[in-house]
Amino acid sequence: MALEHAILVSLLEQPGSGYELARRFERSIGRFWTATHQQIYRVLKRMEADGWVVSEEIGQDGRPDKRAYSVAATGQAELITWLRAPVQPEAVRHELAVKIRGAAFDDAEGRAALVDEVRRYRAEHEATLHRYLTGEKRDFPAGAELDAGQRLQHVVLRGGIAYERMLLDWLDDVLTTLREL
Repeated sequence: MALEHAILVSLLEQPGSGYELARRFERSIGRFWTATHQQIYRVLKRMEADGWVVSEEIGQDGRPDKRAYSVAATGQAELITWLRAPVQPEAVRHELAVKIRGAAFDDAEGRAALVDEVRRYRAEHEATLHRYLTGEKRDFPAGAELDAGQRLQHVVLRGGIAYERMLLDWLDDVLTTLREL
C-alpha cells in the first residue's frame, strides 16, 4: 500500500489540512500505517499535482491561512482501482525475532540484556494496546449505532487490538523461555 491510498481514505472520511491529516495518522490510521508530517505534506503536494486531491486556502483569524484538502474524482477513481486489486502477501520483518533466535549464540550476559529489551518492547506494546482500548471506548461506545464507515473503522481497530494482545502473549512466552535458559 502506498501512503497515497491511506491519505485518500482519510480525506474521504473527512477533508482537512495537512496538519489535521497528520493528527489523524497519530490517532487512528497510524495504528496501521505511519507517516511523518513531512511525508504527508510531500505526498499531498504530489497528489495535488497529479489531480488526485484539490485544495483551498482557508483564512483563520489571528493565525496563518491553512490549506484544506479533499479528494478529486480522479483520486477517488484511483482509490477504487486500488481497493479492487488483490492484496499482496507482506513479508514479515521482525528484528526482535531474529535477535531472539540469535540469543542461542550469546552468553548469559547477552541474554540478560535481551530480557531487558523484550521487557522494554513489551511495555511499548502494552501502552499501544491501552491506547487502542481507550480509543475504542471513546470512538465506539457500547450500544452506539454505527454507520458503515464507523463499523469498518471499528473492525480494523479490533484487529489491531487482537494483534497487540497476541504480541503481548508471545512476548510473555519469550520472557519465560529466556528465563529458563
